[in-house]
Amino acid sequence: MSRTAVRTNWWVLVLLCLAQFMVILDVTVVNVALPVIATELDLDRAALTWVVTAYTLCFGGLMLLGGRLADVVSRRGVFLTGLAVFTVASLASGLAGSATALVAARAAQGVGAALLSPAAMSIVTTTFHGKERNRALGVWAAIAGAGAAAGVLLGGLFTAGPGWEWVFFINVPVGVFVAVLLPRLVPSDRSGRSPGKIDVPGALIAVSAVGALIYALVRAGDTGWGGGSTPYFLAAGVVLLVVFVVVERRVAEPLVRLELLTRRPVVAGNLVMLAASSLLLANFFLNSQYLQHVLRLDALEAGLIFLPVALVIGLGTHLGVRVVNRFGGRPAVAVGFGLAAVGAVLLAQVPASGNAMLAVLPGFLISGLGLGATFVTATTTAMAHVGPHDAGTTSGLINTGHELGATLGIAFVSTVAALSLQGGPVEGFGAAFTAMAIVAAVSAIGATLLVPAGRPPATDGPVFAH
Repeated sequence: MSRTAVRTNWWVLVLLCLAQFMVILDVTVVNVALPVIATELDLDRAALTWVVTAYTLCFGGLMLLGGRLADVVSRRGVFLTGLAVFTVASLASGLAGSATALVAARAAQGVGAALLSPAAMSIVTTTFHGKERNRALGVWAAIAGAGAAAGVLLGGLFTAGPGWEWVFFINVPVGVFVAVLLPRLVPSDRSGRSPGKIDVPGALIAVSAVGALIYALVRAGDTGWGGGSTPYFLAAGVVLLVVFVVVERRVAEPLVRLELLTRRPVVAGNLVMLAASSLLLANFFLNSQYLQHVLRLDALEAGLIFLPVALVIGLGTHLGVRVVNRFGGRPAVAVGFGLAAVGAVLLAQVPASGNAMLAVLPGFLISGLGLGATFVTATTTAMAHVGPHDAGTTSGLINTGHELGATLGIAFVSTVAALSLQGGPVEGFGAAFTAMAIVAAVSAIGATLLVPAGRPPATDGPVFAH
C-alpha cells in the first residue's frame, strides 16, 4: 500500500472517530447539565429521566438494524445518513424550549447514532488490515472510553460557561465538517455488492427486545430490581430475545446470522465489551455522585477530575494494542480487568470527607488504565474474526453490548449504593465499589478462559474460530 493510501486511511479514521466521539459524548455530557436544564425548562423528574432514556433506548435498540443496513445497503451511505440525522437532532436539542421538544430531539439523536456508529466501525474494519487494523481499533476503543470521561468535563464547562445548549450545539460544526470531508476519502461501496433484504420482523423484535431490556435497566436504577415495572420489562426482553432467535432461524436473510453467535471470538468480544462498559460507566456514575454530593465539588470541578482519567484510558488502549499485537487478547484482558479490580478496591475506601485527589484519583486512574486495555481486546477479538459481509452486523452487536453494559453498570451500582445516593452514609459507595471489584475479578477469570489464545489473525477473510 502506498504512503498516500496509508495517509488517507488514517485521515478516514480521524473523521470517523470525531463522529463516534460525539455519539459517546452525548451518553454522559447531558447528565452534568440536567439540573440546569430542569430549572430553565421547568422539567419534572419524569421528563428529566426521559431526556437521558430516549437517547439510550433509540441508540441501543436500533444498532443491530443499523449494522445490518451497513452490510446490505452501503457502509458510507448509512454512516452519512446517521450523521445527518444526529447533527440536525443535536441542533434541535439545543433549540428545544419544552420537555416534549427536547425528548423528541434526543430520541432522534439516538436514531442517528444507531445508524452512524456501527457503520463507522464497519468502515474501520474494512479499511485497515492486519496489525494496522488492531491499531485502528485501539484508537476506536480509546474514543469509546475517553469520550465518556470527556463528556463529564465538557458538560461542566458548557453548563458553567455559555449554557447547557452548547452540549448539543458543539455537535453541529463537527457533524458538518465530517459530512463534507468523508465522501472525498471513502469511496462508495454500493457497486459490486450483492443485493440483500432487510429482515423487518427480526428488526422489529430486536428493537423491542433490546429496548425492553434497556428500559428495565434504567428503571432498576430508580426503583430497584423488583420494584415498579422493572421485572416485567426484564421478562419481556428475555422472552423477545427467545422469539428473535426462533424467527432468525426461519428467515432466508436474517438480521443477525445465528452462525455468528456461535463463534467463540464474537461471543467473547461481546461479553468483554459488556463487562468493560458496565464497569467503566459505573465508575463514572459513582465517582461523579461522590465528588458532587459528598465532597461538594461543583460540576466543573468534578469534570476536571475526569480529565486525567480520559488521558489514562487512552494510554490503556495504546498499551492494550501493543499487548494484543504481540501476545494476543488473553493477557491484555486479564491484566485489564485485574487493574480494574485493584482500582475498585482502592475506591471502596472513600471517606466521608477529604481531598478528591487522594480519595478518588488513584483508584480511578488505575481502573481507567485497565479498562482501556479491555476495550481494545473486545473490539479486536470480535472484529478480527469476521469477513467484510458481516462487519456491520458484528459492529452493531458489539455496540449494542456497549450500551447494554453501560446501562447495566449504572443500574447495578445505583441499587447497591442507594442509601448513599439519597444522602445517607458514605458506606453505600464503599459497598458499590467493592461489588465492582468482585465483578472485575470474576470478569478477569472468565474472559481469560473465553478469549481465544494467540494473536488476532492478520488476514481479512472470515476466520471461523470456535
